Amino acid sequence: MKFVVIWQPKALEELAAIWLADADPAAVTACSHRIDDLLKNDAQNKGESRDEDERLLFEGILSAYYRIDLQDQKVFVLEVARIRRP
Repeated sequence: MKFVVIWQPKALEELAAIWLADADPAAVTACSHRIDDLLKNDAQNKGESRDEDERLLFEGILSAYYRIDLQDQKVFVLEVARIRRP
């Protein structure tokens, strides 16, 4: 099942802040594109289950918290964060 991926304003603001602050903004862009592709093609089976219809995906240096609307075949990215590795 294919989904339309919609980044909510809060997630877009978070992504922009991460991009501006990161030492490697190209890596942030690449991860956000991979998140789009993963969610577009298989949102139900990516990430970890959270609340009903909500999941958390870790991809490279980013995490994305998202909600799936199966009826309308849409995925809403609600929040995004930079993963800090030791």
